[in-house]
Amino acid sequence: MKITVIGTGYVGLVSAVCFAELGHSVIGVDIDEAKVAKLKDGVSPIYEPELDDLLKRNIDAGRISFTADITTALPETQVVFSAVATPPNEDFSADLRAVFIVAETVATHAGSDIVFVNKSTVPVGTGEKCEDIIKKKLEERNSDVKIAVVSNPEFLREGHAIHDTMQPDRIVVGLNGYEWAKTLMEDIYKPLTRTGKPILWMKRESAEIVKYASNGFLANKISFINMLSELCEATGGNIRDIAKGMGMDDRIGPRFLQSGIGYGGSCFPKDVKALIALSRETGVPLPLIEATHNINQYQRERYFKKILKALPANATVGIWGLSFKPRTDDMREAPSLDLIPLLLEAGHTVRVFDPIAMDNAKGMVKGEVTWSDNMMDAITDADATILLTEWDEFRGINLKKLKEVMKGNDLFDGRNIYDPEEVETAGLVYHGIGIV
Repeated sequence: MKITVIGTGYVGLVSAVCFAELGHSVIGVDIDEAKVAKLKDGVSPIYEPELDDLLKRNIDAGRISFTADITTALPETQVVFSAVATPPNEDFSADLRAVFIVAETVATHAGSDIVFVNKSTVPVGTGEKCEDIIKKKLEERNSDVKIAVVSNPEFLREGHAIHDTMQPDRIVVGLNGYEWAKTLMEDIYKPLTRTGKPILWMKRESAEIVKYASNGFLANKISFINMLSELCEATGGNIRDIAKGMGMDDRIGPRFLQSGIGYGGSCFPKDVKALIALSRETGVPLPLIEATHNINQYQRERYFKKILKALPANATVGIWGLSFKPRTDDMREAPSLDLIPLLLEAGHTVRVFDPIAMDNAKGMVKGEVTWSDNMMDAITDADATILLTEWDEFRGINLKKLKEVMKGNDLFDGRNIYDPEEVETAGLVYHGIGIV
């Protein structure tokens, strides 16, 4: 099948490459000509494990190509996936301008029947608005082309995006009518459904809500355990023990119960905010979602205050980890972007290291910091080490060696990855979250 994917960010590029890997003929479209040029050469603009190899393999096989001109992509295309960004506005609502531009552009240039699929995370009702835009444009053209509007949200995790796309828990497809479109969507995912991966068919409005509901629930789980971490610090409890005790209940499960400095990235913050905006728009109260957001903000600020209070004046600080989580170079909503300015404003010297995200961070970190070549350079002669991202190489550090190269003794573990007793045995002072 011939597929066009518009937008080559995390969702769009991973989807396009995986569709090609499944045997489809795919064209990736992006308005950024520099990005398109790199993609044509097989260079991915994002870091994602396995992505480079799949991209190059499918370019060489002739199953995927890239262009900045959507008009060259649409002829013979049967399905268009819109995977453009929907960032939050100041009022928390999703910015849907790019989605609507794509819908209008497809309706303007479509020469045959097409299925228009919203792959981006969009608020409920977006499909209907796209349908109105498309209908109006087709009427202006006096065209009898049929364009079905479908919702097919993604559920991929950065750092595991290829696995999540090729081996999904479920494939959600929302459509209102359009039996011919249902057949095409079945054909696209047939290589996966043959292996037992289920397609869940539902109304388009339900599919639009499912993604927000899933991310809102997972974010709530993180905020719940983080809320309890402060209670542990006040009463002498250990948040790790509590999370383990909760997670062994099969009604709850252990995932997303790791206490830390809160969630970040491109999905949870954006989607929680969008649900809050939707609540305000519809008048339907979503108090759990609002609490999830507030707790997450509070947790980050609470730990940062603890760091600033413990540091000596004019300290030298080494930071391990800049991206919002390991296995990605994504800096969106990363805690490092909030903490570094606070440290600099307080008069401290900051050295940083991240295995992958350094280049991205250089364009986003505000203030003068030292960009270290490796993890040990970042903390040599430092008064304190602050771990913000739980990359595997930070987990395996020799704590005695860490003590030897540091000038001070403070280890701030923003992800609770170290054993406090081992840290203290090495001669360091442990500062975790929910652990006293």
